[in-house]
Amino acid sequence: MKKVLSTALMAVTVSALALSGCAKKEETKPAASATPAASAAATASAAPSNNSGKDVKIGMVTDIGGVNDKSFNQSAWEGLKALEKQTGAKVKNLESKSDADYTPNLNQFVKDGYNLTWGIGFLMGDALKTVATQNPNAKLAIIDNVVEAPNVESVTFSEQEGSYLVGVVAGLTTKTNKIGFVGGVDIPVIKRFEAGFVAGVKAVNPNATVKINYTGAFDKPDLGKAAAATIYNDGADIIFHASGSTGNGVFNEAKDRSKNGKKVWVIGVDKDQSLEFGDEVTLTSMLKRVDNAVTRVSKDVIDNKFQGGKVVVLGLKDDGVGLPETSKKNVSADILKKVDEYKAKIISGEIKVPEKP
Repeated sequence: MKKVLSTALMAVTVSALALSGCAKKEETKPAASATPAASAAATASAAPSNNSGKDVKIGMVTDIGGVNDKSFNQSAWEGLKALEKQTGAKVKNLESKSDADYTPNLNQFVKDGYNLTWGIGFLMGDALKTVATQNPNAKLAIIDNVVEAPNVESVTFSEQEGSYLVGVVAGLTTKTNKIGFVGGVDIPVIKRFEAGFVAGVKAVNPNATVKINYTGAFDKPDLGKAAAATIYNDGADIIFHASGSTGNGVFNEAKDRSKNGKKVWVIGVDKDQSLEFGDEVTLTSMLKRVDNAVTRVSKDVIDNKFQGGKVVVLGLKDDGVGLPETSKKNVSADILKKVDEYKAKIISGEIKVPEKP
């Protein structure tokens, strides 16, 4: 694998994120708060176009969760739409209904002469590798997987670090000492969410138990609702999901119970899901700045700075993961202070968060 360490993660109009490579990481000054910096995508969306990318076309292929999954894919698309407003670049997405759509969708953008083609999600790794190999002059990028090819830039995240922090929140908030985790497909990226979350819970509340339930899908809200019902019925009062649009069902189950007078919480993922599902059931969310990552790499293409073969890993020190500002609505100041303490320890290396359960 060719790995190149990049020391500056460019956003569109906000402070750059520091990058870390797979093999080693450069020290950066820790952030003072548990909440990440303001979204580059949000800032860019308010800025007028400077037309610097008016001749550039960028395509994005979603996994089976769809572009409006309220989570991962939607965050990536919001990043591209913000870039479109800021630079004038033409952006387009193609939704995959099954894994059989991955290769033809990717090839469609390459065939149409797009300057950059994104594959969003771990599950697209093999298809993107095939397309990259067959089209060595095309530029491609992927989120959540590493594709070894000279014309591909790979971006992954330290999900376990942000998940550890929401685990701290859950462990200090639960009243039943029973907590749940709902995962989508059992793949390494989701196992990082699980491992970090359980470690965070146990760090602050060793008496708590965490029930794990994998639904096997990122696009099945009904399975998420059923999984949540089972966990809540077992006495859990908090569930953290990392399951794409399947997690919409987790929120729906929590809202149904809330209407019936049962106080339960959900911890969202990727985006600030309180904005979609409300503060009544959303305790906090584990932000994963897919929008910033997609924006940065796409901007590199516009600026003729794209570096194929590069692998970027984003964690807490890069503001690649973290908690949203809205956390203070339902999480006490004392608990958020504790979150900041653990965040500092993770960034300094005092705590090494496990990547596997």
